[in-house]
Amino acid sequence: MYTDKVMDHFSNPRNVGEIDNADGVGEVGNASCGDIMKIFLKVEDNIIKDVKFKTFGCGAAIATSSMVTEMAIGKTIDEALILTNEAVAEALDGLPPAKMHCSNLAADALHEAIKDYKEQHS
Repeated sequence: MYTDKVMDHFSNPRNVGEIDNADGVGEVGNASCGDIMKIFLKVEDNIIKDVKFKTFGCGAAIATSSMVTEMAIGKTIDEALILTNEAVAEALDGLPPAKMHCSNLAADALHEAIKDYKEQHS
């Protein structure tokens, strides 16, 4: 059902936690399935230097949160804004169709954190 990459990011999630005094924080959720993702950003010179996440949800939700943090670190704000949920799923070698709509909210949470960053630093 799940790919090896999904299982790896679920079993060994990267970048779990919070960033004190984060430059941007984004939170999204899906009421129908209960997944909630919160992303914290540390930005220096318009480059994402650190990303942490806290996720309440299924294995796919944790795996997508972990993967999006790895994809975002080192990118500029504008580069990170074009990351999509589909790109996150592709980086994990796919998700079951039933998990795409609710568990793959990671890019949405990242975009919300970037929006928060831009509102605080404009």
